[in-house]
Amino acid sequence: MTQQRRIISIQPGQPASDGAGVRLNRVIGGPGLERFDPFLMLDEFATDNPDDYIAGFPPHPHRGFETITYMLEGRMRHEDHLGNVGLLGSGGVQWMTAARGIIHSEMPEQESGAMRGFQLWLNLPARDKLGEAGYRDIPAADIPRLVTRTGVEVVVIAGEFDDGEQRQVGAVQRPHTQPQLFDLRLAPGSQVAPRLTDGQRVMLYVYEGQLQLAAASTQTVGAGRLIRLSDEGQLQLASAQGAGVLLIAGTPLNEPIVQYGPFVMNSREEIEQALRDFRDGVLA
Repeated sequence: MTQQRRIISIQPGQPASDGAGVRLNRVIGGPGLERFDPFLMLDEFATDNPDDYIAGFPPHPHRGFETITYMLEGRMRHEDHLGNVGLLGSGGVQWMTAARGIIHSEMPEQESGAMRGFQLWLNLPARDKLGEAGYRDIPAADIPRLVTRTGVEVVVIAGEFDDGEQRQVGAVQRPHTQPQLFDLRLAPGSQVAPRLTDGQRVMLYVYEGQLQLAAASTQTVGAGRLIRLSDEGQLQLASAQGAGVLLIAGTPLNEPIVQYGPFVMNSREEIEQALRDFRDGVLA
């Protein structure tokens, strides 16, 4: 029998507030939630109440990692001190490499309606933490997608999707952490078995419906739960009722992580330098 990836834990997110009062579900990265190297944080925002998002995220700094924002519904505007401006719409992605420093804002481009999506923080290796900052705006039309033989729609944001029948390279590639980021939309009665590299950290976040996961025994996981899996084995997913699932995988850096708010470095001294640089106006 083929070995399946084991379930290490299933956990809910925690209510949180960030920016100027935006209400979030902090899936990983909050107090008491373990980081999953190379990933530092995952936030979900899902509301149709503008009071929950209208204040947005006014200008704030970052150093030492990348942010990936994936919008399911809604419109958000990005502006940064490097002169980048981007409008994130439904189905689009913003991939920002903070590296040595970037100061940006993320403000809603709407006053009503639903705002749904995710922001994922991806660590950078020590050698790249003080490299050039960058920003990429990827509209929905530029993100590859496919439909499997069993009726699963796959949005291939990063990495490469391969189920043994179809292969699709994603919109973004990263050589060191090799992130795999897929939005899997399982129709009722469908199943999918993405191939992943042994040694990669793998997480599944069920954001809609119910997911059946083959492990030691088949287990059903409902919406709002993060599933952490073992680093080896195959992955088989199915849904009787239909599900929306983020698949997040990456190669761990196995480097020290020291975080102070929006700065993620490898030592306390580097954090103190980041604070001095921000205070002195020379962060970037």
